[in-house]
Amino acid sequence: MSQPLPRFWAVVPAAGVGARMAADRPKQYLTVAGRTVLEHTLACFLDHPALLGVVVSLADHDPYWPHLACATDGRIRRAAGGRERADSVLNALQVLQEQGAADEDWVLVHDAARPNLARSDLDRLLSMLADDPVGGLLAVPARDTLKRAGADGRVSATLDRSTVWQAFTPQMFRLGMLHRALADCLVAQVTVTDEASAIEWAGQAPRLIEGRGDNLKVTRPEDLDWLRQHWSGRG
Repeated sequence: MSQPLPRFWAVVPAAGVGARMAADRPKQYLTVAGRTVLEHTLACFLDHPALLGVVVSLADHDPYWPHLACATDGRIRRAAGGRERADSVLNALQVLQEQGAADEDWVLVHDAARPNLARSDLDRLLSMLADDPVGGLLAVPARDTLKRAGADGRVSATLDRSTVWQAFTPQMFRLGMLHRALADCLVAQVTVTDEASAIEWAGQAPRLIEGRGDNLKVTRPEDLDWLRQHWSGRG
C-alpha cells in the first residue's frame, strides 16, 4: 500500500510585470482557455487533496486580482509582493508563520506563470521528497548542446550537458529552513533567482526530481500561443 502524500502549503509569487511579453498587463493576468494564466496555475494546487492552503504574493494596488473568481477562495491568503522574487517569497512565508504553520511544514513555491504543471509531476515531487532531509525541485536534464557566451557574443566554451539540468518549479522545502536561507541571503545581499539557490547558499544540496518538459513558464508571446494550441477545447 502506497504512503499518503505529505500535506503542504503552496506559495505563488505573482508580483512581476512580465516585460518581455510586451502586453497591456502582467503576463499572469493574460487569458488562455477562458481563464487567466494565474487562475490555471492556482488550480494545479487548489484541486489537490493534500493542500493546506495557498499564499499569493501580489503587487501593491494590483488592479486585476480582485476581479478573479479565486480571489475570494478561503484557502488563499495574500502577501505583499517585494522588489525581488526572494522578497515576495519571504513575505509569503511570514504570512504562513502568522497563520500558525510549523517550521517543519512543507512549502511548495511555484511560478505564477507556469500553468501547465501536471498532477503526476506534483505527486511525484511530493512522494519522492516526503522524507528528504533537505527538499528539492522539479527539473529536466538538458537536451540540447549548451554554449557559454563570451562578452563579445561568441562561444567561449561548450558545456558538458550530462551534468546540467534546467530548474523548474515547484520547489519544495521545509518552511523554517527556507525562511532562514532566504532571510540570510537578503541580509548578505546575495542574489538568488530561485529558492533552491538560497538553500544551496546555506550549504545544502537540493534533490533534483525529473519532471515533464512541458511544464513551461510563460515568458514570451510564443509560450502563450503554445498553450492556446495545446489547450484547445479546454475551459
